[in-house]
Amino acid sequence: MSDTRRRVKVYTLNEDRQWDDRGTGHVSSTFVERLKGISLLVRAESDGSLLLESKISPNTAYQKQQDTLIVWSEADNYDLALSFQEKAGCDEIWEKICQVQGKDPALDITQDPIDESEEDHFEEIPETTHLVELPPCELGRLEEIADLVTSVLSSPIRREKLALALMSEGYIKKLLGLFRVCEDLDNREGLHHLYEIVRGVLFLNKAALFEVMFSDDCIMDVVGCLEYDPALVQPKRHREFLTKTAKFKEVIPITDSELRQKIHQTYRVQYIQDIILPTPSVFEENFLSTLTSFIFFNKVEIVSMLQEDEKFLTEVFAQLTDEATEESKRRELVNFVKEFCAFSQTLQPQNRDAFYKTLANLGILPALEIVMGMDDLQVRAAAIDIFSYLVEFSPSMVREFVMQEPQQTEDDVLLINVVIKQMICDSDPELGGAVQLMGLLRTLIDPENMLASTNKTEKTEFLSFFYKYCMHVLTAPLLANTAHDKNSKDHPEGSAKINPVCPDNFQTAQLLALILELLTFCVEHHTYHIKTYIMNKDLLRRVLVLMNSKHTFLALCALRFMRRIIGLKDEYYNRYIIKGNLFEPVINALLDNGTRYNLLNSAIIELFEFIKVEDVKSLIAHIVDNFYKALESIEYVQTFKGLKGRYEQEKDRQSQKLNRYRRDARSMDEDEELWFNDDDDDDDGEAVERRMDEDFSDSYEKFMEAKKGAANGANGANNGKSAAIPPASPAVTSSNSSSASVKTVALPATPVVKTALVGLVDYPDDEDEEEEDEEEQSQRKRPRLSS
Repeated sequence: MSDTRRRVKVYTLNEDRQWDDRGTGHVSSTFVERLKGISLLVRAESDGSLLLESKISPNTAYQKQQDTLIVWSEADNYDLALSFQEKAGCDEIWEKICQVQGKDPALDITQDPIDESEEDHFEEIPETTHLVELPPCELGRLEEIADLVTSVLSSPIRREKLALALMSEGYIKKLLGLFRVCEDLDNREGLHHLYEIVRGVLFLNKAALFEVMFSDDCIMDVVGCLEYDPALVQPKRHREFLTKTAKFKEVIPITDSELRQKIHQTYRVQYIQDIILPTPSVFEENFLSTLTSFIFFNKVEIVSMLQEDEKFLTEVFAQLTDEATEESKRRELVNFVKEFCAFSQTLQPQNRDAFYKTLANLGILPALEIVMGMDDLQVRAAAIDIFSYLVEFSPSMVREFVMQEPQQTEDDVLLINVVIKQMICDSDPELGGAVQLMGLLRTLIDPENMLASTNKTEKTEFLSFFYKYCMHVLTAPLLANTAHDKNSKDHPEGSAKINPVCPDNFQTAQLLALILELLTFCVEHHTYHIKTYIMNKDLLRRVLVLMNSKHTFLALCALRFMRRIIGLKDEYYNRYIIKGNLFEPVINALLDNGTRYNLLNSAIIELFEFIKVEDVKSLIAHIVDNFYKALESIEYVQTFKGLKGRYEQEKDRQSQKLNRYRRDARSMDEDEELWFNDDDDDDDGEAVERRMDEDFSDSYEKFMEAKKGAANGANGANNGKSAAIPPASPAVTSSNSSSASVKTVALPATPVVKTALVGLVDYPDDEDEEEEDEEEQSQRKRPRLSS
C-alpha cells in the first residue's frame, strides 16, 4: 500500500514552458548528510536509480495543486513538480515539507516569493499589507474590488498576498453569487466589473484558485463573467455553446465518474484559454503558465486512465471494425480515437511509446485499413489524422505491419494501397488530403528513417515489397493520362512521337504533380529499385508527355523528374535517354516557349548547363549530333555554344588519339615487312654487319666495333641497341618505339654477353630519350628504310 501511495512522476519545466517527464519512482523524505538537511528523494521504480535529490529549503516556496501535485522552484528558471498517484501520498509529503518549514499544512503554499526587483524595497512591504484587506463582497464595492485586483498584477508579492486572501475567505464563491444577482438585475456596470475581477484572478496564476474556479459548481459562472467584456457591445454566448452546442458523446459508456468529470473540466478550461481569454500581451505571457500546466496534467491523467482501462478500449476497436455498427456510431468512434491520439501528444516520449504500443496491440492499424476505405468523408478524414499520428511517431511500426499482412489475390486490400487510393481519389479541389497523404507516404518510403532500425534488412525488404505490390497503384494515374498514341506501334523504336494530348483538368494536373514529386524523391533515394522500374515501364518517356501540359507547374514537375535522373550521372540512365531520344520533348518545349523569359525557360537551360559543366560526354554528343541545328540560334545564353565547344574538343581529342594509334600500327607493319625482306638476303652475318657499318656515321663505328667484339662475332646488330632475347624462341619482333623503324633480330641460341639490356615495352617515361635518338638517327635510318 505504501508503494502505491508514494508512487510519483518527476517533471521539470523546460525552456518552452512545457513539462518534461523525468521518470516514475517512489518518493521519500529523509535526512541527507551531504546536504545537511531533510531532503526529498525519488528512486526509479525500474532500476532504483536516483531521479531526484532535493533538500527542503526553509525559504523555498512549495505549492500544492489539484490534490496530487507539489510544485516548486529550485533555481532561476528551474521548476520541479511531483505528480502523485494517490492523494494520500501527496498529503503525507506535503505535511513533511510544512513541518520542516514550520508552516500550516492546511495552506496550499508555504512561502511568499519575493521578486528580485523588489528585494531592495523589502521595507515597503508593511506599507502594502492593506492591499490584501479585501472590501466586503457587495454590489456597491465591485468597482473597488476590480481596481484592487488589477493593481496587484504588476507585483509578484502583492499577487501572492491577494491569492491567499481570496482562498482563505472563500471570496471566489461570494463573487460568483454577486454575478448571478447582477445578471438577474441586468446590471451591466456590475457585470463589466466582474469581468475585470475574474480575468484578474485568472492572471494571478494560482492553481489553488483554479481548483475552486473550475469546479463543477463554479466553472459556468466563471464563463458567464467572462462573457461581459466591456469592449463588446453585446455579450458573447459562451455558456450557450458549452451547454447546448457542444455535446459530450460517450461512444462507449464511461463508468468512472472521476474520469468523466475530468474530461468535462479539461474541455471547458481549454475553451476558456483558447476562446474566451484574449491573447496575452508580451507582458502577460507568463500570467497563464499555471493554467497551461493545469490543462497539461489533466490530459496526462485522462490518457493514463483510459489507457489502463483495457475493457473500454477493446470495446471501442471491436465496434469500430464491426460491419453491423451504424455509420453515425462509427463516425463517433473514429473521432474519439482521433481525440485520444491528440491528447497523447502531451505525453513524454517514453509514455507516448507505451501508448502507441497499446493501440497497436489492440489492432489500430487493421481497423484503419477498414475505416479508410469507407465512403463517409468525415470518417475517412479522421482516420487519415489517426494514421498521420502513427506514421509520425513510428514509421517502422507501420512498415512492419504492412509487410506482415497476408498477401491477398488483390493488392487493393493492402494498407499502403488503401492510402494511395485515398490520395488519388481525394475529392477536395485543392487536394488537401492528398497532400497530407503524400507526405505520409514519403515518410514511409524514406530510407533515412530506416537506418536506425534494429532490423538491418528493413530497407531492402520494405522497398522490394513497395515496388512489387504498391508502385503500380501509385503510377496508374500517371500512365493512364500519358498513354501512347494509338499509332505509336507504327513508329520506329526510340521515336519520341507520343500523344500530345495532356490532362488539362486542374485537379488532375495537381494530382499528377504530387505523384511526380514522390517519384522524384524515389529517384534520389532509392537508386536501384526506381531505376529498374523506370527502365521496365519506360516511365521517363511517359512523364515527358506532360511537358506539353498547359499547366506550367506540371511541365516543371516533369522536367524536375528528368533533371534529377540526369543529376545522378548514371550511364545506364544516359543510354536509356539516348536510345529513347528523350531530349526531344524537352527541346520542343524550349522552342515552343519562344523568347519568353520565365521559369520553364530557365529550368530547361539549367538542365543543359548542368550537362555542359559536368561534361557528360555521351549526352553532349547526342544533343549536338541531333539537336544543335535547332538550338544554335539561341544566343542569349552561351550554354549551347558551350555544348558545341565541348563536343568539338572531345572530337579532336578522339581524332588525335586515333591517328596516333594508326601511325604506330603502320610503322610496325612496315618494320616487320622490311625485316622479312632483308632476312632472305642477309644469310651471311658479316654482310649484315658491313651494311650497318656503311649506314652509321664514324662516331658510331667505335661503338659497333666494341659491341661486336664483346658479342664474340654476334650475327646481328640492333641500330646501336642490343635486344633482350627470349630463351626459347628465335622469332622476329618489332620494337614498339615511336621513332622510325628499328629492326630487332633474334640471334641463334649461342652464348651471348649482354652489355645493355633494354626491354621492348615503350613506357611513357622513355619518350624524351627516344625523341632525342630520333633526331640523331632519323637521317641515318631513312636510307636504310629505302634500300
